[in-house]
Amino acid sequence: MRHPFLRRQTRLTLLAGTSVILLAGCENQPLDFDMRSTFGDGFSTAEAARGPLADRPKPDARGVISYPNYQVAVARSGDTLKDVAARVGADSNELSRYNGIDVDVPLRQGEIIALPRRVAEPAPSSTGGGGVDITSLAGNAIDRVPATPGVQTQGLPPAKTSTPAAQPAAPASKEPVRHRVERGETAYTVARLYNVPVKALAEWNGLGPDFAIREGQFLLIPVEKQAPPRQPAPAKPAPQPAPPVTTAPGAGSPTPMPPSAAKPLPQDETAKPTPPAPAPTTPVADVGKPTAPAKTTKMTPPVQGSIIREYAKGKNEGINIKGAPGGAVKAADSGTVAAITKSADGIPIVVVRHANNLLTVYANVADVKVAKGDSVSRGQQIAALRGGAESHVHFEVRNGFESVDPTPYIQ
Repeated sequence: MRHPFLRRQTRLTLLAGTSVILLAGCENQPLDFDMRSTFGDGFSTAEAARGPLADRPKPDARGVISYPNYQVAVARSGDTLKDVAARVGADSNELSRYNGIDVDVPLRQGEIIALPRRVAEPAPSSTGGGGVDITSLAGNAIDRVPATPGVQTQGLPPAKTSTPAAQPAAPASKEPVRHRVERGETAYTVARLYNVPVKALAEWNGLGPDFAIREGQFLLIPVEKQAPPRQPAPAKPAPQPAPPVTTAPGAGSPTPMPPSAAKPLPQDETAKPTPPAPAPTTPVADVGKPTAPAKTTKMTPPVQGSIIREYAKGKNEGINIKGAPGGAVKAADSGTVAAITKSADGIPIVVVRHANNLLTVYANVADVKVAKGDSVSRGQQIAALRGGAESHVHFEVRNGFESVDPTPYIQ
C-alpha cells in the first residue's frame, strides 16, 4: 500500500498537470473551469488508450481472493464482519480496525474486505473452485483439544493413492493495486487517479448504485486483461540434401596439362607486394569544434529551502521544496498569471505563463497574492507556504503541456 503522503502528492501532480493541459488548449479562451470534481469536463482519449479490463478473479469457497502480497475477502449477501471473520478464520475485531467498519454493520454483496494477515490457502476442489482444506481444518481442531492425562495419540501414515495432488490454479491476472480511501476522496476521483472507468471500479469492489465509499476502505483497482499467449509457429522441415551424382571414370573435370608440355606455364606474379596507395593531395576540410548545447533559461527558486522530493516523469511531474511555514512563494520568472484553481482538497494551484512557451506551476500553497491575468515579475511573491508539516511547494516547469525537470532551471 502506498504511503498517504505519496498519494496526496500524486493527486496534486495530476491536478496541476490537468490545469496546464487545459490552458494549452485554450490559449485565447477564458480558463474558468471548475476542476474540483469534473476537471473541466474536457474530452479525453484516456479510455481509448487503455486496453480492455479483466474481470475480478473468482474467490474460493470461503470468499477469499489470494494474491502474492495480500489477500481480500468478498462479502456475501447479509454478511457482517463477524460472518466474514468466522468463514475465513480471522479475528473480527482486527478486521474491524483494519477496514474501519463496525463488526455488526451489514455489508453489501460483493464488497471487498481487506485481510490484515494471510489466512490458510486451501487447495482447489475437484470442481475447479476454491475448496476447503479438510486436512488443515481437522488438524487445527485436534490441536485445540486439551490434552487428557494418560491418553496418548499416534499419527497415522497418509493413505496411499495413485491420484496426484491438486495443483493451485494460476492467477487469472496480475496483482491489482490495493488503494486505501482517504478523507475527501470519491469513487470518481479514485477512478480518475488510476485512469479506470468508475463502473469497473464499482464492479470490482461491490459498490452500490450511488458509488459511495468511506474513509479507510480498501479498493481493488481493476487491471487490464492479459492477452492469451501466442502459439509458436510450426517449425519448417529441414531441407534434404541432394543425392550425390556419380560419374564414370575419366569423365568430369578436365585433366591438367603436364609440366613437360611444349607451352610453358604463365609466370606467377601473385607473390609481389601491392604498391602503397598514394597520399591524398586534397587536404581534409576542418569540421571545427562541436557546438556547445544551448543553455537552459535560469529561474529563481520559488522557495528558499531543500528539495524533499525529486522529479520523476510519470510519478512526480515536478519537485517539492520545503520551506518555513508562512514563507513567501515567489514567481520563478516574469510572466502572466494564466490560471488559479484548487485541488480536490481545496488547496490553491497557481499557473504562470512565461516566454518561450514555458509554464510554471505552484501547488500546495495558501494566501494567493495575485489574480488571473496579472503580470508578475521575477521574484515577486504570488502566494505563501502552508503551515505545519505541509509547508512545502510543489513546483513544476512545463514546455507547452509536457513536464520537464525543474532542477536545471533553478540551479
